[in-house]
Amino acid sequence: MSPAVAFPGPRPGGPPARPPARRRRFGWPRRMFSQVLLMQLAIATGVTVLATGLFLAPLSAQLDDQAMRRALAIAQTTASSRMAADLATTRPSAQGPVQAEAERIRRSTGAEYVVVMDTHGVRWSHTDPVQIGRIVSTDPSEALAGHQVMEIDSGTLGRSARGKAPLRDARGEIVGAVSVGIEYDSVRDRLLAAIPGLLAYAGGALAAGALAAYLISRRLQRQTHDLAFSDISALLAEREAMLHGIREGVVALDRTGRIRLMNDEAQRLLGLGPEATGHPLDEVLGSGRTADVLAGRATGEDLVTVRGSRVLIANRMPTHDGGAVATLRDRTELERLGRELDSTRGLIDALRAQDHEHANRLHTLLGLLELEMYEEAADFVNEVVGVHRTTAEQVTEKVRDPLVAALLVGKATVAAERGVSLRITPGSLLPDRLVDPRELVTVVGNLVDNALDAASGTADAGVDVDLRAEGGTVVLRVTDSGPGVPADRRELIFTEGWTTKEPPAHGKRGLGLALVRRLAERRGGDARVGAGADGGAEFTVVLPEALREAEPLLPAPSGEPTGESSPHSFGEAR
Repeated sequence: MSPAVAFPGPRPGGPPARPPARRRRFGWPRRMFSQVLLMQLAIATGVTVLATGLFLAPLSAQLDDQAMRRALAIAQTTASSRMAADLATTRPSAQGPVQAEAERIRRSTGAEYVVVMDTHGVRWSHTDPVQIGRIVSTDPSEALAGHQVMEIDSGTLGRSARGKAPLRDARGEIVGAVSVGIEYDSVRDRLLAAIPGLLAYAGGALAAGALAAYLISRRLQRQTHDLAFSDISALLAEREAMLHGIREGVVALDRTGRIRLMNDEAQRLLGLGPEATGHPLDEVLGSGRTADVLAGRATGEDLVTVRGSRVLIANRMPTHDGGAVATLRDRTELERLGRELDSTRGLIDALRAQDHEHANRLHTLLGLLELEMYEEAADFVNEVVGVHRTTAEQVTEKVRDPLVAALLVGKATVAAERGVSLRITPGSLLPDRLVDPRELVTVVGNLVDNALDAASGTADAGVDVDLRAEGGTVVLRVTDSGPGVPADRRELIFTEGWTTKEPPAHGKRGLGLALVRRLAERRGGDARVGAGADGGAEFTVVLPEALREAEPLLPAPSGEPTGESSPHSFGEAR
């Protein structure tokens, strides 16, 4: 068993021992930039090697074919000379005319050999005179049969590219053949001579490919912030979890205004589905302030917009690629609570004023009693109680829905404390058959509040409310004695965020009229503003199908009285 290896400890009096250096590992890099660069270099190298090999393979065959064709051309030229006549009149000899002519042709063409043979295969010429008169080393039968031959073969002079042609006399009869050889080493030399140039071109192409791969990888590195593939995968997973987990709507747009991304909350707030992704923003949202805010045509921070019945706060941040990311927050509940807070404050102020007025009345009553003016005290009490009772009776007589009636009674009290007369027109009549009373409460409350603000401080300040039922449609008109709305602003005032008032403590103004119009349009109606008879503003809201059909009256049992009084009517409870 081998002894355990221990690291040396610090020497006495010497410096502390350093921990052993960690061995550096060489392996596949983690960064996406390095991985892409290595892959591109490997691909470029492989393609270059493959292209070079594919080019060299046919080049070798092409050089062989050129050498064989050259040899055949020399053989055909030799066979067309006076070789046939010399072959018939002389004997094979190193000093004969056939040998002399063949050597002349060989030297002038650069061939390795020019061999002339008769029909028996006996050489009449050769580069080695000793071989003259001997039988050739390769089979000449095909050439002697009248065929031309091209081949790569080995003979007495070694391996060569050969061309053979039949030798014919003046009558066309075959009297022999001519065999010409091109030294194969010269073919190989040409191939080897072409390789350096080819490798130079291949190296240049590889260098250009490597440079392009490096530049692409650097661009990719900048765009991905030098992250690893695992980091990008983790970021994508975290992004998906974050986008679908937060309670704010997120909409990402590209440079052309198309929706690239939209999380679940944004789909809910905008009333869209996943199929809206990839479509232009104006196409899926239509024209309006919401599309203008998200597209960047309306600028600013915390922009208010209304989508359906929702009040949204939008912020838009451009991205470096020309697109943008917009966030949406649902402010519907906050806005409703803020309006309720405003109403509550108004009621508190009214109650505080009434408390002060009530104290004054009690003091008056106490004085009358101390003066023993009992009849005057009784008349004073009846007068005070009758005013409030008359107001409630007037409202509930014409407005049968309890929520709307209670709202108008409360608004009448607030109006009285602000020095404004709130009146219900004589022709008003609203039955207790509302499909959604809260919807009408929102409409009436917004219009009456605006009318009180406009009429407050004017001479003979007053607000008239006209509520009528025309079949299943509710028509509301609110007229004030204020300065009115100029003609050029009558459409602008229904835009989200537009207001001439100071914002309240709880948030933004400019939403009430926009909500009123959206509620009316959602039911197929309309909200508009015009000039009143006295010069003030007259708002008209039409709400189709806001009333249920009237239920038929059943005959009452015998002995029981009949009646049409509503159980919610305030006028009956005295």
